[in-house]
Amino acid sequence: FMFQLTKEEWANLKSQNATSSWGGRRSEPFMFTEYGVLMLSSVLNSERAIAVNIRIIRVFTKIREMLSDNLSLKLEIEAIKQKLTNHSKNIELVFNYLDELIDKKENPTPRPQIGYKK
Repeated sequence: FMFQLTKEEWANLKSQNATSSWGGRRSEPFMFTEYGVLMLSSVLNSERAIAVNIRIIRVFTKIREMLSDNLSLKLEIEAIKQKLTNHSKNIELVFNYLDELIDKKENPTPRPQIGYKK
């Protein structure tokens, strides 16, 4: 399975690899999917082709691992952000209660007198 990159994908790939915008390839390249590389390795029969395809499959596997690690890391970061948001809300609530207590201490309301009236 082979596909051609879009102009946007090719521009993004060129900018990430710091290739010259005026030199080299003028059209978008064709790429293989992981499944396409597997199919290609079953057709090609030389030792060198098999070795190259094994390396390519290892790269695909490594990229998949990196993407899954990044996804789990992003999920953990989002969970931490949510906890911090909840913590900051709780801290704000505690400070509000402390402000109310300080205000009550500074401005006490007169208590009604109990007992005999003079």
